[in-house]
Amino acid sequence: MQIFETVFGTAKPVIAMVHLGALPGTPLHNNDDGLDGLITAAHADLSALQAAGVDAVMFGNENDRPYEFDVDTASTATMAYVIGRLREHITVPFGVNVLWDPLSTVALAAATGAVFCREIFTGSYASDMGHWTPDAGSALRYRKRVGRDDLLMLYNVSAEFAHSLDRRSLPDRARSAVFSSIPDAVLVSGQITGEAAKMEDLEAVKAVLPDIPVLANTGVKHDTVADVMRIADGCIVGSSLKVEGNTWNAVDLDRARDFMDRAKAAR
Repeated sequence: MQIFETVFGTAKPVIAMVHLGALPGTPLHNNDDGLDGLITAAHADLSALQAAGVDAVMFGNENDRPYEFDVDTASTATMAYVIGRLREHITVPFGVNVLWDPLSTVALAAATGAVFCREIFTGSYASDMGHWTPDAGSALRYRKRVGRDDLLMLYNVSAEFAHSLDRRSLPDRARSAVFSSIPDAVLVSGQITGEAAKMEDLEAVKAVLPDIPVLANTGVKHDTVADVMRIADGCIVGSSLKVEGNTWNAVDLDRARDFMDRAKAAR
């Protein structure tokens, strides 16, 4: 908990998403706008989020639908290029997430100097992408090989777009993941991007992990952030900060400022 607070500068950080546009090679990529279009849009969102006072940002490839478990090398390389172009403009701690590829996520963090990363590192799921069996052991050993023992690992233990095949309860799965895989924080999600985690799930996971940061990973909204902050050790937010609250729109500075005002008052 102390390391977590030191990194983010608060015990209950708001980590805001910079959703990159669809990357080269993915079905929704805009060939006309190209790399310059990706950089321009990401820079605008980053600037708005930092102006709103978020505690950290995370770069993710949410637009690369349909998602993959073994991400194309071009996707990871392009994310590194975009983040590198924006690096001098980043004034808060930043993290990365390459959906849904733990090794690519760690590699991207190593290449860009990210201080944290998020992924599904544990469990077994039936998902929209097929049978999902991430390997935390490989990811943590890879982190060691690339010299990033300092990289904070945020474990999402309730995968979006998926159903856990593990018959244990969510709190038991979370507790087991902490024992066996040493995450720096545990994340609780809703069923899809932008959909809220159940408050009872947050409460149950936090109850069994009093000494580990537990964050709400999806669907935190302006009218729920106070309740979330009462239970959780922070949140990751994307859709609520966008124009009209739509995941695929640009960040709305006024919405982001309002959200941060409410989050700061709550904590």
